[in-house]
Amino acid sequence: MTIIILLASCKNKYSHPDKQIFHYNESAGILSLDPAYASGQSTIWPCNQLYNGLVDMDENLQVVPAIAKSWTISEDGKTYTFILRNDVRFHQTDFFPFEKPRYVTAADFVYSLSRIVSSEVASPGAWIFQKVKRDKQGNPAFKALNDTVLQIELTDPFPPFLGILTMKYCSVVPHEVVEHYGKDYRKYPVGTGPFQMQIWEEGVKLVMRKNPYYFEKDSAGVQLPYIDAVAISFIVDKQSVFMEFMKGSLDFMSGIDPSYKDALLTKDGHLNPEYADKIQLITGPYLNTEYLGFNLKPTDKNNPLKDRRIRQAINYGFDRSKMMKYLRNDMGYAGTAGFVPRGMPSYQPERTGGYDYHPQKALQLLAEAGYPNGKGLPAITLTVSAQYADLCQYIQHELEQIGITLKLDVAQAAQQREMMRSYQLPFFRASWICDYPDAENQMSLFYSKNLQPAGSNYTHYVNPKFDQLYEKSQRCTDDSLRTEYYVKMDSLLVAEAPFVILYYDKVVRFARKNIQGLGTNPVNMLDLRRVRIGL
Repeated sequence: MTIIILLASCKNKYSHPDKQIFHYNESAGILSLDPAYASGQSTIWPCNQLYNGLVDMDENLQVVPAIAKSWTISEDGKTYTFILRNDVRFHQTDFFPFEKPRYVTAADFVYSLSRIVSSEVASPGAWIFQKVKRDKQGNPAFKALNDTVLQIELTDPFPPFLGILTMKYCSVVPHEVVEHYGKDYRKYPVGTGPFQMQIWEEGVKLVMRKNPYYFEKDSAGVQLPYIDAVAISFIVDKQSVFMEFMKGSLDFMSGIDPSYKDALLTKDGHLNPEYADKIQLITGPYLNTEYLGFNLKPTDKNNPLKDRRIRQAINYGFDRSKMMKYLRNDMGYAGTAGFVPRGMPSYQPERTGGYDYHPQKALQLLAEAGYPNGKGLPAITLTVSAQYADLCQYIQHELEQIGITLKLDVAQAAQQREMMRSYQLPFFRASWICDYPDAENQMSLFYSKNLQPAGSNYTHYVNPKFDQLYEKSQRCTDDSLRTEYYVKMDSLLVAEAPFVILYYDKVVRFARKNIQGLGTNPVNMLDLRRVRIGL
C-alpha cells in the first residue's frame, strides 16, 4: 500500500493538466542510462527515448536511416561508409548546458563506438564488434574521414553488421559529458533522442521531457515526438502494477503475468469483453524462441538423450497448441517448426519441418530405440526455473502417457543459467531473444566454434555439414541466398532435434483506449516518437 500511495504522490508531483505525459512502470528497475550498458529491456527502453545511432530499424525489421542519412558497403563487404546528417544536436540539459548548440560529428561516433570495446568501460556489448578490424595497438577501425563521413572496416564480410548497428549499444554520446561525470554518467545521460533527462529519483520515478530540437519529422513535416514527456515508475509487485493500470495511473503495461492474465484475457487470447471500452490489446510476433535444450556433450555415453529417436519421441509426445491455450491464453505461437521464430524471413515451417503432437510416432520411435512403451527407459531430469514450472509439469504429464518419466528439478533462474552454460544439465529450459534481426543470431547457437565458455552453443551441438552451411552464409551478401542457407541449417536442426521448441513468443501490450500510435514490432522495442494521447 505504501508503494501505491508513493506512486500516486509522484504522479501528482509530475502531472501537468495541459501536458501529454505517457506513464509506464518498470518492475525490474533501471541501473544505468548509459547506452554502453543497455543489455536488458528495462534499460533499452528508456535508452531508446534518449539516444540515436547511425541507423534504426522499422517495424518490418528493415534497417533505415537515423543519424546516418545514407551508407555504402564495399564490394568485398568489409568497408562501411556512412554519410551523417549535419543537423543533429545533443540535448541541452540543466545538468550540462552547452555554451552553444553541440552538433554530432563523425568523431563523436568514433568516440562512442570505441567506448563499447574499451576494457575500462567493460560494456556487455563488446562482443558486437568482434568482426571490426584492429590495428597493432588494438584500436578498432572506426574512422572519421571528416565531420560527416564515418568509416568502419571489418576483418571479414558480415552481412548482419548493419542490423547490429541498430542496437542501443551503438548510440552516440558527447565525450564532454561522459568525461565530466565519469561513472556517474549513468545518472546524467545526454543523447540526441526524442526525449531528454529531466529527473531521476532512483527506485521512485524517472521523467524524460520532449527534446525541443529533435531532428526527425513525420510524413506531414510535423516535428516528433508528439507527446510532452515520459514518466516511469518502479513498482515491483505485478499485481500492484495491474491495479494502477486499471485505475488509469499507467497508460501502458507490457507482457502478461499469471497474477492478472485470466482477468484480462480469454482462453483463446482475446481481450476480456468487460474491458473493451477502456483497454486495447496489441499483439504481434516477438523474435524470442522458448525451448528445452538437450546436452549432447559426448562424455556421458550412457545418457539416453544422446539417441536422436528419444529426443524426437519427446518432441512428438505433447500437444503444444493445447499447452499454449490453457497455460498461456494463446499468448505465443505453438513451436511446431524450427528454431528460427515467426517474424523472420527464414521462418519457413513447410520447408524446415517441425514437430506436432503425434503420440503414435513417439511410441514407434521409443520401440525402435529399444524401449517399447518406455519400458526400460530411465527417468529423465529436466531442470527448469519456477517461472516455467507450469509448462514443464504439463509436458511431464503428457509424456507419462507414452511411458517417458520426466523428473523436474526446479532451480533458481540464475543458477540454472550458470549450470546450463557449464554443460552440467542433461536437459534444460532456455530461451533466445534476437539480439539483431538476422537468423545468423539463432544459428550461431549451434555452430561448433561457439561452444562454451566462449560462445553460446549450450546444447554442444556439433555437425560438420551445419558448420559448412553456417560459414557459407557468413560470406554471402545476397539476402535471399543467405535465407536459403538459414532454411537448410534449420531443417538440419529439426532432423537432429537438439531441442524441443515450446513456443515462439508474442509481444503483448495493454494500453489505455486513448493511447494512439503505440503499435508493436518483432524486437519488442518501445518507440514513443509517434504516440499521441487522446481525450
